[in-house]
Amino acid sequence: MTLKVQKSYVDLSEGSGNLYLVGTPIGNLDDMTFRAINTLKQCDIIAAEDTRQTRKLLTHFDITPSMLFSYHEHNKAASGPELIRYIIEGKNLALVSDAGLPAISDPGSDLVQLAIEAGIRVIPIPGPNAALSALIVSGLPTERFTFGGFLPREKKDMRKVLEAFDESNGTLLFYESPHRIRKTLAHLEEILGDRPVVLARELTKRHEEFARGSIRECIEWLEEHPPLGEYCLLVDGIKEHERKAEREAWWQLLSLEEHVAHYESEGLGRKDAMKKTATDRGLTKRDVYNALL
Repeated sequence: MTLKVQKSYVDLSEGSGNLYLVGTPIGNLDDMTFRAINTLKQCDIIAAEDTRQTRKLLTHFDITPSMLFSYHEHNKAASGPELIRYIIEGKNLALVSDAGLPAISDPGSDLVQLAIEAGIRVIPIPGPNAALSALIVSGLPTERFTFGGFLPREKKDMRKVLEAFDESNGTLLFYESPHRIRKTLAHLEEILGDRPVVLARELTKRHEEFARGSIRECIEWLEEHPPLGEYCLLVDGIKEHERKAEREAWWQLLSLEEHVAHYESEGLGRKDAMKKTATDRGLTKRDVYNALL
């Protein structure tokens, strides 16, 4: 892999084509930054996830782009290369999502990869983000956190994702739709136990709301208050003493070889099985390797 260094901060008047990732409000239009407005006014093309939604924003701030281009999950394969071509020809392009930061849980990340491969400068124009806005007022730990986007629909797939996240003791952040939130909470309770969670919705809007409690309490609360709007779901991470208790719970009667064999029977390779065994027992992988020799 060849190291590439990018000098990002440039004046749009320089004339070279650049890709700008412009953060837009997640609800309250007063959250739009001066830099975001100026960038959108000066860019030749604005690529939007939903052009109808973006037109409302542009009209509010009296922004009239030369071209408003549709770029979303269903047309990215065709639209992405075309947008890159415009930039190579010298046009400045601003990418926006329906709300918040582009490239977070949307196809903007694919366009960024295409731009980098083409040697195009990619420049962030910071703005609001729903997940981080919810995190800082959640009351849950903020020192470490993991953003998981939308969880898989099937419980078995969700379990795999959550087990991967469980290596960290930080707060877990997810997005969820109103028609799936109760089912997702039920799966979380079964997989993770009844942990503290926060349900955040309508962030920065008039009906902004935070429900804080255990997973079970939030499920019961939603029975009386039907879900409305997209949710940010924040889940308290596993604590170290809980992790230690889990490690000590089931393998105490197993030998080291039996412990490794258990994970191999679940489909892990020898090296990964040894690594998980070492984690369970608070050992290094080399300790396990040497002991098995």
